[in-house]
Amino acid sequence: MKHPVGGSSFPGMEGLRATFEVRIHGRGGQGVVTAAELLSVAAFDEGRHAQAFPSFGSERTGAPVVSFCRFGDTPIRTREPIAEPDALIVQDPTLLHQVDLFSGLRPDGYLLINSGRDLAELGLAELGERFRPERLLSVPATELAREHLGRPLPNAALLGGFAALSGALRLDSVIAAIRERFGGEAGERNAAASAACFHHVEHELAGAVGA
Repeated sequence: MKHPVGGSSFPGMEGLRATFEVRIHGRGGQGVVTAAELLSVAAFDEGRHAQAFPSFGSERTGAPVVSFCRFGDTPIRTREPIAEPDALIVQDPTLLHQVDLFSGLRPDGYLLINSGRDLAELGLAELGERFRPERLLSVPATELAREHLGRPLPNAALLGGFAALSGALRLDSVIAAIRERFGGEAGERNAAASAACFHHVEHELAGAVGA
């Protein structure tokens, strides 16, 4: 996807990079590839250049899957997998100690994990020493998806959380992409889950600032 835009930058990364790169980890059947596609549509709708693609390998249900999304203010030429992401989204916490999910995450990067447990409870307290702790967060996206969808599909919910945590995309752009992709009641339910996750993350961030 390409769309000419003027110069701008991303929150907290002013002047550093013209492209924001996201890597999404999950398992087959969790909508990992769809999540990257939705991010790219949301970015495109904001007038940015954007691309999304999966890693090569097995996509059978339950198998580890990785997808990638890049978006920015200039044309994107590369199609290489993202080795040094600005943000990581982990849809399945059972992957946390099975593969090196955090490989390449930039020191000023963002991490969003789908879990009702905090980082210390997940055995990841040391990440706060390697990265900026205010940019590392877990969110109960599966529970929010069950509440709004009636199904444990966290991908759309996590995109709302990503928008709140990073500020790289607007919530209304994410919701518009979700509604366009799913349509009808499914679109509205996924949009509601995404908005709920956005507000959950906003609340968590406000609490961290006030602590």
